[in-house]
Amino acid sequence: MKLRHICEVCGREEVLTPEEAYETGGDYPPHMGVLGIVSPRICPNCSIDETVWWKISVEHKDPDTLPISDRIIIERILHEPESILIDD
Repeated sequence: MKLRHICEVCGREEVLTPEEAYETGGDYPPHMGVLGIVSPRICPNCSIDETVWWKISVEHKDPDTLPISDRIIIERILHEPESILIDD
């Protein structure tokens, strides 16, 4: 199944299968993390330490204090896979 893979750091968006995303070096479920659970979603060019997951898990930031752009990412992640399905 092809899904929209959206890097939460740079915004790069590609339509790929999970296998294609993994093979190109992206961190995206199901190979890295689980759909619907906050974990990094990055392209091969970006760093995990700029992700929402990092801010919450490593820097211990309260999600309610994050910028709106980060809260939008959280909402997209929590509503996967529906939020990243490709309309035919």
